[in-house]
This record gives sequence, C-alpha cells and structure tokens, in this order.
Amino acid sequence: MRIVFAGTPEYAVPSLRALVRGGHRVVGVLTREPAPTGRKQILVESPVARVADELGLPVRTANRPDAGTAEWVSGLGADLGVIVAYGGLLREPLLTEPTLGWINLHFSELPRWRGAAPVQRALMAGEQRLGLTVFRLVEALDAGDVLSRDSREFAPGTSAGAALTELAEYGTAALERAILELARDPRAGEPQQGEASYAGKLLRADGRLDLSRPAGEVLAQWAGVTPEPGAFVHYEKQPLKLLSVAAREESSASPGSLPKTVGEVRLVSGRSLLRVSAGLLELLRVQPPGKPGMSAADWLRGRGGTAVVS
Repeated sequence: MRIVFAGTPEYAVPSLRALVRGGHRVVGVLTREPAPTGRKQILVESPVARVADELGLPVRTANRPDAGTAEWVSGLGADLGVIVAYGGLLREPLLTEPTLGWINLHFSELPRWRGAAPVQRALMAGEQRLGLTVFRLVEALDAGDVLSRDSREFAPGTSAGAALTELAEYGTAALERAILELARDPRAGEPQQGEASYAGKLLRADGRLDLSRPAGEVLAQWAGVTPEPGAFVHYEKQPLKLLSVAAREESSASPGSLPKTVGEVRLVSGRSLLRVSAGLLELLRVQPPGKPGMSAADWLRGRGGTAVVS
C-alpha cells in the first residue's frame, strides 16, 4: 500500500520503520519543523525527519499544515495516511487527500484520554493498564471509528517516557492489523463506545509534586510528568528536579531513624528517604539548579544527611 506518514517524536519512529519493514511503500513523510534545543537553542530536526532521511524518504516539514502541504500530499498519490504523534491538526482538504483517508495510532483506549498527553494523564490518575487505539482520523479530536486496539500492564512507578517507548513498539502490530483491515474493507471501523475523557497538554506546574498526598499518588504524579515536563520539589526556594524515585515501605529502617514530617528527607542506611503525607519515597537521582544529575544520597550528604523540601 502507498502510505504517507506523519509523525515527529521518537515515539513515532517504530511505526515508520515498521511500515517500511512490512513492505508498504512510504511515499512521503510529514513532520514538524526543526525545534530549538538545549541552552544554546540550536535548531534540531525531529527524530522522524532523521529516520526518514536515513531511509531515503521524501520529507516535508510543517508545524501547521497549510494548502501547500495538502497539495504536496495530493501529489504523492497515497492510498492511506498514517499519523503517530505528529503534533499538529490535520484538516480538510488534507484529511481526504489519500484515497482511504488517515488513520491515527493513539496511546490510550479511546474514548478515554483523548488529547495531547494520554499516557501521562493516565499514569497521573493512577492507571497501570495503558491502552492504544488505531482509529480513523476526523476533524473532531480523537473521535473517529476504531480499527484496532490493545493494552499492556505497567508496574507502579513506570515513567511516562518508559511506558511510551514500550507502547510505541507494541503498537506497531495494532497499526498493521488496522491497515490489513482497511485493505480488506475500505469502510471498516466501529464507532467509539463509552464516556470520553481528555488528556490536556502538561504544563511545567504539573511537575511540582504534591507532598500532601499519599506515597502512591505522589509516585503516580512523578511517573506521569517524567521525563517531561519533569518532576520537582522546592529546596531553599529553588526547584530540585527528581530524576528517579521509588516507593519504600515504612519497615525499611528502624522507626526512630525515619523522617517524621512531610517534606523531610533523611539519609537512612545510605538511602535518601522522603516523608509524604502517608508513606515514604526514596529519592534516587536529583538535579539541583544549574548542575547535572547526581545521586540523591550524595546530594543529601552535602547537606549533612537531612533536608526539608516542599
């Protein structure tokens, strides 16, 4: 099948590679424009653009597809459009340029968690079984008919980055099933059933951990915002990034040595333990402002083995 592919981040790369590996002819790749990265704000092309170049595929960059983009897609003569985490809305006439329209691999069990950050919001809500859905793209947000779906179970504390990496690989099978179904029946698809929920884009403020919540909920919040926008607490009125954390039982040390008040971090048997409203978390790696990531135990030793964060 002749396919035009739209995607941008690393999580879209497995689908692009799978389409080429599966014998489909990818006639063009649409991705977002190079973005400023790092302290020097150097323009860097997207992961999908890099892989498309590696595979020798035609590439067009656009943050907001316009009439020129639609004309480019029309000239490709594609049977089907496939979109995975592109990061921009496709509208008419672009939506109907490929003969069979567009399908989208979305990382939730639709209609749950429509929107920009489905895995992140699901993890923040404490969900451990994460889904994926391949559906027909329509102008309404993530509302088209379903062609295939699947799901996987993740351990508590699995970061959004790790979960998305796994789902991106796992989802290629569902994508191929959807394409085969469309080849068999161009009208295939079932309407979404159930109540919709929405996964709005994360803001930096979402990363500030609420230590007044129980340990399981704080760990879920950490998981949902890691690696982006990044989890943090405040130490001496400055943000301290929490790069890696883990749940810990109260029995992990003698009661007298454990931190007692919410926000207290104490070095106990070489472990940096943080007290939240109900339970403990272990800080594994942290990043102070303007410094590289480091062992949380080393950071805490530099403060006499105890600190208070908020």
